[in-house]
Amino acid sequence: MNEIWKVIKRYLPPYKRYFVLNIIFNILAAVLTLFSFAVIIPILEMLFQIKTSVYSFMPMDAGDLKDVLINNFYYYTQESIAYFGASGTLALLAALLVVMTFLKVGVTYMASYVIIPMRMGIVRDIRNTMYNKIVALPIGFFTSERKGDVIARMSGDVAEIENSIMSSLDMFFKNPVMIIVCLAMMIAISWQLTLFVFILLPIAGTIMGRIGKRLKRDSLEGQNQWGTIMSNIEETLSGLRIIKAFNAESKVSERFARENERFYRISRNVARRQALAHPMSEFLGTTAIAIVLWFGGTLILTGVSSMTASLFIYYMVIFYNIINPAKEFSKALYAIQRGLASMERVDMILKADNPIKDPADPAEIRHLRGDITYRGVNFSYDGTHPVLTDIDLDIPAGSTVALVGQSGSGKSTMADLLPRFYDVKAGSISIDGIDVRDLRVHDLRSFMGNVNQEAILFNDTFYNNITFGVDNATREEVEAAARIANAHDFIMESPEGYDTGIGDRGCRLSGGQRQRVSIARAILKNPSVLILDEATSALDSESEKSVQEALDRLMKDRTTLVIAHRLSTIRNADLICVLHEGRIVERGSHDELMEINGYYRRLVDMQSF
Repeated sequence: MNEIWKVIKRYLPPYKRYFVLNIIFNILAAVLTLFSFAVIIPILEMLFQIKTSVYSFMPMDAGDLKDVLINNFYYYTQESIAYFGASGTLALLAALLVVMTFLKVGVTYMASYVIIPMRMGIVRDIRNTMYNKIVALPIGFFTSERKGDVIARMSGDVAEIENSIMSSLDMFFKNPVMIIVCLAMMIAISWQLTLFVFILLPIAGTIMGRIGKRLKRDSLEGQNQWGTIMSNIEETLSGLRIIKAFNAESKVSERFARENERFYRISRNVARRQALAHPMSEFLGTTAIAIVLWFGGTLILTGVSSMTASLFIYYMVIFYNIINPAKEFSKALYAIQRGLASMERVDMILKADNPIKDPADPAEIRHLRGDITYRGVNFSYDGTHPVLTDIDLDIPAGSTVALVGQSGSGKSTMADLLPRFYDVKAGSISIDGIDVRDLRVHDLRSFMGNVNQEAILFNDTFYNNITFGVDNATREEVEAAARIANAHDFIMESPEGYDTGIGDRGCRLSGGQRQRVSIARAILKNPSVLILDEATSALDSESEKSVQEALDRLMKDRTTLVIAHRLSTIRNADLICVLHEGRIVERGSHDELMEINGYYRRLVDMQSF
């Protein structure tokens, strides 16, 4: 119960007025329910002559308000019997019951009507918050999380929250109000009998609560398994070419079947346990009614209670009216347990710490020159195995510095530290003399452009991919950037020119075309600092020539950090740094490094061979 209130309190503030209106309408519905049942008493007592007393009209100030209202109600009923007869009075009371029921169902509908914007709005807010958090989290977070599981939390878990917690909000607010109002009336009628009810109901609640706790645990396990299945599907779609090339269809199918079978077993147990909610609440409710019927009847028969038989029947009607809300409340609690399990998984992302934070008092750079300095930089992904050790490097503004070395030597890590995809563990990286950690992350990255080995494009048009991250770009500027990137011609040859869709991840384009579109995107951004991460290593010779020409235009007069495996592409770099096991072991121009006859010469000889 405490957990669900924590969830509601987190997202309730924007919807307080809906919450207040819902409570008001639920109170009205409960009160109307009680008074509509109260019509039964004069029917039983007067029409069937259980009570033969004669009543006189009492003014409002004649005594206790409750006694005056009850007396006058009996008086008007008595007068109605005398004037319209018993049958006519029964018809009037029946009509009154219909009117009150109409009012009751009307306010009940209004209670549901006003809570729908709150229910749907909270789900929308959770989804927006989660997406914003995913976008804001550093790249390092997703190296330890499976993409499929993140997608499962964004889709399946949020949907489960909507289907369980949010869809149960109406019952969650309405039923306690009905129970409280009815219990208040029951205390007014007979406190002895109601005290016995207070002892009885918690016993039933405890039994239901134990089953609900087990349901939450099983639901959490089921949602985790669903995340595993989604990861399996995502890996299959991403690696379908390799699966077919290695005739591994049966292997992946068997693996999926095993995971799916486990999910089936967990889901079956959860569904069976949830299906137990209604029969269990029905049985416990009927048992409670039978016990109260016996106990209350005994009180009347033995003369311990002054309750009349008709008042006892009214009491039982009210008590029965508690049972249905209690059953619905227990069903809602069962559903909520599943939603809380999903909320726990969603919170693993929402409450994840983002170590890449803006400084409290950020520095400002109005005109970036592009001087970059690495000083004593050390970095490790896991805190145990060093990736970079004692890196010192000066990159003057407008120069091109290339990083070469074996795979795993730390080249890409050096580049990722510059825009703060990760933060250094020791030492510092500064730009124009200002530590990058003293700048706003948005400001820092606005100065930089990236062209990676894998051209990351989106399932959109050429135009929208080139203008990605650049606001208010004109068509002329986009075309100019595409021309510099050697992309304009093949874009114009496509069916709708710049408005042509390029497919998922640019699947309708060749590797060279994708790379040139990503270069056009970087050109349009016009960054002061450029990071090229093996931008031509995956291309054939002809595509590489076109891309390299575009890169040469892009690199002109910019500070450029190049990561290259093809050493022929960085012969003209101002400085080449050779990394080995996380350290810079050699640095100099191409000719200087060839003369040293060390690591660099060995790399050149291997590529030449």
